[in-house]
Amino acid sequence: MITSVVVSYQIKPEAAEEHVRLIEGVFEQLQAEQPGNVEYKVLRLDDGVSFVHISTADTPDGSNPLPELAAFKEFGKDVADRVATAPNPAVAAIIGSYLPVAPVSQGVKQG
Repeated sequence: MITSVVVSYQIKPEAAEEHVRLIEGVFEQLQAEQPGNVEYKVLRLDDGVSFVHISTADTPDGSNPLPELAAFKEFGKDVADRVATAPNPAVAAIIGSYLPVAPVSQGVKQG
């Protein structure tokens, strides 16, 4: 069952560096483990404190494997201390998706 979720929130400006470091840790673990049943993207908006996470997973029960990753658990551990607005998760339906053979954003690190 394929499920998608979009989560948006704002962090406290003083927490930005640590927050980005923790997100990067999640991507490092994903790169190392290469799970084939999850897509994940995190966007940081121009204001520097707004974030949008987009995750799609394909599991038999519709669950998302991201929360089981050690790095994701580390990311979520003290999130309440970093956020200015509570994360707002919303279940989403994919209308379409396109990924070129070599993704445009491959290797992009923005902070």
